[in-house]
Amino acid sequence: AWHLGRQILSWKVDALVPVPLHPARKRKRGYNQAELLADALGKKLDIPVERELLARVVNTEPQKSLDPEHREQNLKKAFQCIEKSVSYKKVLLVDDIYTTGATIEACTKSLHAAGIPDVYYTSVAIGTGR
Repeated sequence: AWHLGRQILSWKVDALVPVPLHPARKRKRGYNQAELLADALGKKLDIPVERELLARVVNTEPQKSLDPEHREQNLKKAFQCIEKSVSYKKVLLVDDIYTTGATIEACTKSLHAAGIPDVYYTSVAIGTGR
């Protein structure tokens, strides 16, 4: 929020959408780090956090265990918008790390299919894709 708050506010997003974990992984881990980040960012910038819009419907292999070529394939059909009538025009996806872009692409496709035309993205870290 301190570093990118003005930029994020200039986008005038309707909601923050944390990249979801599969329910089994969330139970095992006990939390979703993207949700924690989105909650903190939303509180600081006064933007609502939409936790129920996007779901991870396939329990995929962790991206960190895959090479770049297999990451996109791993996430095909992994995400789905679960709310039928979406009125958002702009959302900001929030995740912990951006590596190859496969997660953001898969999430964005689902959000576009649900009728959300503008999807922005932020993360705390950038990985090397190895």
